[in-house]
Amino acid sequence: MKNLVFLISFISLNIFSQSKYITKTGVANFEASVPSFEEVSAKNNATTAILNTDNGEFAALVLVKGFRFKNALMEEHFNENYAESDKFPKATFKGTILDLNLGLLGSKTNLTLKGELSFHGKTKSLYNIPITLTKENGIIKMTGKLTVKTSDFDIKIPKIVKTKVSESVNITFVFDLKS
Repeated sequence: MKNLVFLISFISLNIFSQSKYITKTGVANFEASVPSFEEVSAKNNATTAILNTDNGEFAALVLVKGFRFKNALMEEHFNENYAESDKFPKATFKGTILDLNLGLLGSKTNLTLKGELSFHGKTKSLYNIPITLTKENGIIKMTGKLTVKTSDFDIKIPKIVKTKVSESVNITFVFDLKS
């Protein structure tokens, strides 16, 4: 009897886990560069993301201090003056991929993501985020991009650098999600 219960539990967990795809090595980039000035961009290679293919629910978590800049001083200013990463250590996204059908994923399937981005203690609803999904060898690759304003998250750009840092921030992401 115990073996039967164990076998049923194991099969149930295995079936359940097939609808969840996860990564802890996703890539999130942002850029707030202005032409003719030093590049203002950073990359985070340790973004955690999870996708529930049964209902299209998607969530991502970024540790703000994980963003790496080419310039160490810029990274320090970002963490201390803009993101205040000691006070607000995480950025999160929670949302839904619209019309997700795992069976129809091909080489490249263009879909739309909607949800809420939380950063710097503020939350902003986002709609119509274009994403591309591909499924190959049991891995779902999700790529996308969006643009947000610094003012949406109460990030003040000092006058002294206002002409060197864009108030529009372009965010791109790549997640290789595995079951």
